[in-house]
Order: sequence, then structure tokens, then C-alpha cells
Amino acid sequence: MHSLLAQTDSLLVNLDEVLFVGLPYTAIVLFLYATIRRYVARPYSYSSYSSQFLENRKLFYASAPWHFGILALFFGHLIGFLIPSGVLWWNSVPARLYVIELSAMIFAVLALVGLVGALHRRFTNSRIRVVTTKMDVIIIVLLLIQVLSGIWIALFHRWGTSWFAGVMAPYLWSLFKFSPDITAVREMPFAIKLHVVGAFLILAVFPFTRLVHLLVLPLSYMWRLPQQVIWNRQRKTRQT
Repeated sequence: MHSLLAQTDSLLVNLDEVLFVGLPYTAIVLFLYATIRRYVARPYSYSSYSSQFLENRKLFYASAPWHFGILALFFGHLIGFLIPSGVLWWNSVPARLYVIELSAMIFAVLALVGLVGALHRRFTNSRIRVVTTKMDVIIIVLLLIQVLSGIWIALFHRWGTSWFAGVMAPYLWSLFKFSPDITAVREMPFAIKLHVVGAFLILAVFPFTRLVHLLVLPLSYMWRLPQQVIWNRQRKTRQT
């Protein structure tokens, strides 16, 4: 029994090394290489491949909450990574902590609403379903898992902004310094580990998906109204 427990512990340690050291470096290298290669080889593929001409109303109501929610969450995580001491200072006052946690939850729900709307649109509209690729499905599922795990953490592993600044930021900085330290991450709950692994998986598949359009900053897409097609001539059946 003692030998079996020792083997299990060793396996878990090795798995943590793979997930929190091997996977991050693999994802970063793949992201940089594939992104640059795609831009050089196929520059015009840097697009969201909009299906707005096929259906626009549901797209607008899914796209707006998704973009507002995910961009706010992204920059929130970025601030926690760049200035963790500032985040911890802000959270030192309970009222301010509640404000930032509530704001993060609101943006997470917005992102979830947008994702569910996009998923519903993509699989219930026959015209959209035809142009849906395997990578579309993979990235939507990964993003859905990421948002749901983030909400789970916010509800059951409070306070996320503080532990991100105190635990995740040092871990991420250790990766960038090429001296990975996963001691604290190893002790985190399953939901947090899932959230971390999900982030690196999204980074790894990013260059192969429609998400590359984020690199050209189409900010106007967030508030763009549904397109209207106006015919300047009568649509008559052409005589042959």
C-alpha cells in the first residue's frame, strides 16, 4: 500500500510538471511560430470569417456581450499579472474587493451569455452549421470550459483576484524568467488547475482559429450594428 501511494504521488508530481511547465512552454512556442507563419503565408486569413451575411440578428446579440465580457476579463487578468501588488493593495479594503469581484462576475456572465448565444446560433441555423469547422467547435468548447471554470472559481474559491495576484502572477513570472516554480500552483483546487490548463490550451490552438482576428484589433466590431443589404435594382429573374 505504501509503495502504491508513493507511485501515485510521483505520478501526480510528474503530471503537474507536464501541465504547468511543459504545456505552457509548448503553447507559447506554438503560438508564436504558428501565428507568424500564418501571417506570412496567408495574411488575408487574419479574419473572423464573419457569417453575418448568413444571419445577423442573433450574431449581434451574441457577439456584443461576448466581446465586452471577454475583453474586460482579459485586461483584468493582465493587470493582475503586471501589477499584482497594486491589485493586492486595492483588495486590502473589503468594499473595493467586493466591487472588483462583482464586476468580474458580471463580465464573466456576459461572456457566458455571448458564448451560449454563439453556440446556439451555430448549431441551430442550417446555413451557419454548413460553414462551421472542427476548429470552430474546439475553440468554442474550450472557451466555454474556461468561462464556466472561472465562474466556478469565483463562486466557490474566493477571492479570485487576490489569489491570482498572490499565486498565479508569481507562477507566470517564473515561467517568463525560465525558472518555473509550480509549488503554489500544485496545491490549488482542481477548478483552478483546470482554468490554468484551459488558458494554455486556448493559447496553443489560437493561431489555427478565427481568434487571430483579435491581433488586428477590430474594436469597431464590438458596437457594429447588424449589416443591411440594400438592392439598387429590381431583383428580377434573369432571362437566358
